[in-house]
Amino acid sequence: MKIPYCFTMIGREFTKIDWDDLRHFLALAQSGTLLGAAKQLGVEHATISRRVSSLEASLGCKLVDRRGRRIILTSDGEQVARHAALVAVQTAAIEQLGRSSATELRGHVRISAPPALSSVLLAKPIAAVRRDHPGVEITLVGEKRLASLNRREADIAVRMSRPEDGDYAIVKLGETSFHLYAAKTYLETVPPSDWTFIGYDETMNASPQQLRLIELAAGRPIAVRSSVLEFQAATARLGAGVVMLPDFAVPESSGLQRIENEQALTREVWLVVHSDIKDVPSVRVVFDALKTALGK
Repeated sequence: MKIPYCFTMIGREFTKIDWDDLRHFLALAQSGTLLGAAKQLGVEHATISRRVSSLEASLGCKLVDRRGRRIILTSDGEQVARHAALVAVQTAAIEQLGRSSATELRGHVRISAPPALSSVLLAKPIAAVRRDHPGVEITLVGEKRLASLNRREADIAVRMSRPEDGDYAIVKLGETSFHLYAAKTYLETVPPSDWTFIGYDETMNASPQQLRLIELAAGRPIAVRSSVLEFQAATARLGAGVVMLPDFAVPESSGLQRIENEQALTREVWLVVHSDIKDVPSVRVVFDALKTALGK
C-alpha cells in the first residue's frame, strides 16, 4: 500500500507533501547517515538526499545539517521526524488491516536474519511457503544488525539473542554451536603454537563468537579478517588458518576438520515477530513455517 500524499498546515495554508519524501526523511532521521538510510530502504544514497531536499522545498524550511557523513536534525527537522514516525505507525496499521482482511492468503513478508543462517537454513521453508501459498511474497534480508520490528524494518526476525524489551511474540528455535575448524593439511603441518586465525572485522568485535575466538587464540594473530563468513570458511579450506564457524554451516564435504580439544560456544536462536502483526495471515504462515523447519 502506498500513500502518495499527505497534507500539513504551515501558517494558514495546507502544503501537499509527497509521502515518499517523508518516508525517506524518516529513514535518514532514524539512521543518522545517508548510507544507513539507503540500506534501510534499499535505495541509493543519492535518492535519500534528493527526497530530503524535495521535502525541505515543500515545507520551506531546513530539516538537516550535513556534517560530513553524519546528519544532524534541525529543530524543525526534529519536529517533522516525530510527526513522520506517527504517520508511519498509522500507515503500517492500515496495511495490516488490509493484509488481515484479505479473502485470499496474500501479502509481502520481510524477514531479517543473520547471513550465514539465511543461506543455509531458511531457503527450504521459504520455498515451501511460496509453493503452498503463491500469493505470499517474501523478502529475506541477510544482515548482522538487529532490524527494528517496531519501525517495521522487518516483519519477522531470526536472532541469535533474545530481545530484552518490546511488544513481541517470541519463540526459541533452539541452539547452535560454534567450533574451531581448519583444513586437515594445515593441522597436520602447523603446530598449535604457530596457528594463525581467521575472524570477523571490527564491526563484529563485540559478537560472542569473535570474543571466544580471541580468547582461544590467546595472543596468536588473527591474520585474516572478513565480515563474510563464507569467505572465512573458504580461506580456511585453502590453509590460511583456523576459523570459528557455526556447525550448521560446515557440511561433511566442506574440506574442514573440527578441532575437538576446545570448548564449544553455544548460542540461542530466536524467532521474533511484533505482536501487532503476528496474526496477519501472510505473516503467520511464514512464521509457522520457520518455526516448524528450525525448531527442535
